[in-house]
Amino acid sequence: MSATPALDAARQYPGPSRRFCVAPMLDWTTPHFRYLARILSRRALLYTEMVTTGALIHGDTERFLRHDPCEYPLALQLGGSDPGELAHCAKLAEQFGFDEVNLNVGCPSDRVQNNMIGACLMGHPDKVAEAVAAMIAATTLPVTVKHRIGINGRESWDELCEFIDKVSAAGCRTFIVHARIAILEGLSPKENRDIPPLKYDWVYRLKERYPHLEIIINGGIKTFGECHEHLRHTDGVMLGREAYHNPWLLAGVDTEFFGEPAPVADRHEALKAMFPFIQQELERGVYLTHISRHIMGLFHGMPGGRQFRRHISENAHKPGSGLEVIQAALAKVRVPEPATVAES
Repeated sequence: MSATPALDAARQYPGPSRRFCVAPMLDWTTPHFRYLARILSRRALLYTEMVTTGALIHGDTERFLRHDPCEYPLALQLGGSDPGELAHCAKLAEQFGFDEVNLNVGCPSDRVQNNMIGACLMGHPDKVAEAVAAMIAATTLPVTVKHRIGINGRESWDELCEFIDKVSAAGCRTFIVHARIAILEGLSPKENRDIPPLKYDWVYRLKERYPHLEIIINGGIKTFGECHEHLRHTDGVMLGREAYHNPWLLAGVDTEFFGEPAPVADRHEALKAMFPFIQQELERGVYLTHISRHIMGLFHGMPGGRQFRRHISENAHKPGSGLEVIQAALAKVRVPEPATVAES
């Protein structure tokens, strides 16, 4: 596949390619899911779950930042607003080998709002700019921001541009834009991912207004066809729920967006490639259910896929359950499928 203007433009920005990214998702983009995702795609940029600065500074830093080198390229997403704490955690990101450090300015949860984390920071662009400047000064890693197009009460185009102006003046060159506002009172985080209307045209307009910045679009994207349409207007796409619930989609990314061979031929091969990792995690004392829940969507739409999920659901939680549960579930899926037919 020939390169597009957006792909050419993306090459000017530091760090790994952000042409295709998998969104940070709490409880979902754990090391176990990321290991599977990297088997399926060598090129997709992966993100951790959001980790708060308080957890890293006062908690078990090693546990929160643990990852396998095979997950690279990998970005760490931070939640916080104190410039000193964010600078300290940006240094940790570099020490632990991450490829990028990202600031969360999009999470609408009440819990994080109370700690001045996430989408509420859209109302404080000066504070975000100060935090970004401190992070940039503390690390050689690219520092990026993931944010909404606004929040209730501060949702105009001019206010969005004010946010971009101030944060980019602080040195940020990459903005990952969830094309919805966040409603901070009255909607749950799940409702905030569905109810506020998507305004993709606003993200396109940001790229037109700020051609020197890298603009990545996020929100409600499900198919490769939609990705290609967005890439006509932006530098990259970020998929969240679709990549998690239908991870086989990732098996087509390297070919579709980077012109490179798919890493695996079929879903059976992908899951078998996880077996040594699964066994290693079990020997570390990890419960099988903590791993198996992240592979439930791998055979989505396949003959035997429902039986695969049922066998894991009924057996993975039993005391002493091990790799044999996954092997038995795999045997229930009948027909391997080439990577080239991933959803488009």
